[in-house]
Amino acid sequence: MTSTVPNAVEHADEQQPPITMFGPDFPYAYDDFLAHPAGLGQVPATEHGTEVAIIGGGLSGIVAAYELMKMGLKPVVYEADRIGGRLRTVGFEGCDESLTAEMGAMRFPPSSTALQHYIDLVGLEMRPFPNPLSEATPSTVIDLKGETHYAETIDDLPQVYRDVADAWNRCLEEDADFSTMNRAIRERDVPTIRRIWSRLVEKLDNQTFYGFLCDSEAFRSFRHREIFGQVGFGTGGWDTDFPNSILEILRVVYTEADNHHRSIVGGSQQLPLRLWEREPEKIVHWPQGTSVKSLHPDGRPRPAVTRLHRTAGSRITVTDAAGDIRTYKAAIFTAQSWLLLSRIQCDEDLFPIDHWTAIERTHYMESSKLFVPVDRPFWLDKAVDDQGNPTGRDVMSMTLTDRMTRGTYLLDNGPDRPAVMCLSYTWCDDSLKWLPLSAEERMEVMLKSLSEIYPKVDIRKHIIGNPVTVSWESEPWFMGAFKANLPGHYRYQRRLFTHFMQDRLPEDRRGIFLAGDDISWTAGWAEGAVQTALNAVWGVMRHLGGSTDPANPGPGDVYDEIAPVELPED
Repeated sequence: MTSTVPNAVEHADEQQPPITMFGPDFPYAYDDFLAHPAGLGQVPATEHGTEVAIIGGGLSGIVAAYELMKMGLKPVVYEADRIGGRLRTVGFEGCDESLTAEMGAMRFPPSSTALQHYIDLVGLEMRPFPNPLSEATPSTVIDLKGETHYAETIDDLPQVYRDVADAWNRCLEEDADFSTMNRAIRERDVPTIRRIWSRLVEKLDNQTFYGFLCDSEAFRSFRHREIFGQVGFGTGGWDTDFPNSILEILRVVYTEADNHHRSIVGGSQQLPLRLWEREPEKIVHWPQGTSVKSLHPDGRPRPAVTRLHRTAGSRITVTDAAGDIRTYKAAIFTAQSWLLLSRIQCDEDLFPIDHWTAIERTHYMESSKLFVPVDRPFWLDKAVDDQGNPTGRDVMSMTLTDRMTRGTYLLDNGPDRPAVMCLSYTWCDDSLKWLPLSAEERMEVMLKSLSEIYPKVDIRKHIIGNPVTVSWESEPWFMGAFKANLPGHYRYQRRLFTHFMQDRLPEDRRGIFLAGDDISWTAGWAEGAVQTALNAVWGVMRHLGGSTDPANPGPGDVYDEIAPVELPED
């Protein structure tokens, strides 16, 4: 059991195939595509050395740059801030370098199989992440309406929590064919996936997460819905997602994206940084020892893009913050799509008008975190009662609460070694409450909230450095944490995801490709960043006259067989 309220009916058959983010919208095996010895494809020798602009140096941009380089193209990466995007790992001033905080992505499910390909490729180590009631979490405390419950397993919680867990499982099973879809994704049974998902997309595109719960017989009780919103499943409370489309939530639960999370030892930003510097053994055109970094003067990406426009021959012309103007046969845009509406001057003819509409309608969620370094994992000390007798409980636990902190995570590096506390991780309205406060002010409010849950614990005396914080909605090159579709947004997402299939576009609208997790069906997950990068790589390859090996067809080669459901516009 990995969650306070499990997001799946338990499977009795332990021999079933492993789950992957395979579908349901586009059931293409990206992990098989990456693993095939034939590689991802090739471009004509006449195109070797051709420059391709990569706008955004997050995971999607670096994956695309790395794979295009292997084909013999020359990626030119533009990055406004730092390599990594929302894979952002920071340290604490004056503290041991081993202490790090994950300001963006910090936990990854095993079902992210395309992501795992690159994690393995660069030799990174992973370990279990301490989500609520996971095996990596010694204990969990749920504090709602002033009542505090300590648990090491879900069986330690009051019956109402198990009732809520049962209601969620019933809701998924009765109203979303959970077991059948989960099994079909495991077995890569495309006809079954498409049959179930086509029906659900048509039925549920206009439904919120909360409305879905309310319509379920299993969640007739408001109390159950309220508790579920606070403790959620997998990573904790999901009530901040209640206004979003239920289709977004079903994608998560079908693929177990919120289960069995692992973190990257040393920080997630190492992944794009190592890919940036990696010298692949199999490479076309470029000499051995070439890396994406080495293809850039001084080993640095070009600065922020300030203008994008089309020039003769359907070329893409890029102006950067240094005033440099360069023109490319192809470009991949991997930054948050709202930047195309605000910080970057764009010609309207970059994209068809319905794609502009989809970009404008993209809904981003806010998110805030605050971390502090501490002298040791003191939370593993054992508590005593008022008479000084041992209780057998940890003095502090991974905490879910309806107080301001919402989620508190405890991250240790071993006994008696310095450790890190994520005092608060919040989304949406909860995140906006922190926005006007400095890191120090945020910490004071958080410590007060936690002292009300743990009155005998002096957290402050263990803090050994200044707090670090982020509010992604105020980050100028992001303006939000991640995309989350609202009801009625399926058609918009389909336009953005399928943009890489450019033979369906007018010739004067081709050549620039959208990628990034907000273009994917699984926004907020690094897997979506990787998948859309691979779609864009396929698109650029085809745009330049290249092709895949027949033994390893790419996502565009099989598109017509597995294209996302198309809902009517009228």
